[in-house]
Amino acid sequence: MNLPNKLTTGRILLVPFFVAALLLDFPADDIAALVIFAAASITDLLDGKIARKRNLVTDFGKFTDPLADKILVLAALLCFVQNGLCDCVVVIIVLFREFSVTSIRLIADSKGKVVAANIWGKVKTVSQMIAVIAILLMQIILDLPSLGVEISEDFILAFNSAVPVISEILVWISAVFAVISGVIYIYRNRSFIKDM
Repeated sequence: MNLPNKLTTGRILLVPFFVAALLLDFPADDIAALVIFAAASITDLLDGKIARKRNLVTDFGKFTDPLADKILVLAALLCFVQNGLCDCVVVIIVLFREFSVTSIRLIADSKGKVVAANIWGKVKTVSQMIAVIAILLMQIILDLPSLGVEISEDFILAFNSAVPVISEILVWISAVFAVISGVIYIYRNRSFIKDM
């Protein structure tokens, strides 16, 4: 297994630790979740660049890299639903998009074609990662008093009431990009659907 594929596999292996940090209650749990998510996101930036620069692009990487992104982001969104930070409708929209795109990829693969992600898929992934990081940062700010950092109680109360609204806006923006990228992907690869 080459280095880019190891980085992609490593991103998938980080997911259980990320989920544990989001769902278990321990000191600095949101900080741990953010560090793990940031590390996984960095591997997403590195694996493709290394693969292209060193001519290590493989079919495994083309298929697994976007799959790793999906697993990481959907794990975050599902945990946000559990923690009351995200509407389940967003997750349903994103899941529908991901299953649709993955189905087309599998059909293409059965015909000996590998369909790589397009720019809209990358925009969707970046918007999702920004949303997750921003939500985690807001949670960290809310946790600061429990970590001994002095912050005005009025600020925390106001910020606490704003966090759910800001979180919803961020995940809905990423859901819009998911729909746009999914529609474009399906349209550009409609020939695989017609041949069924």
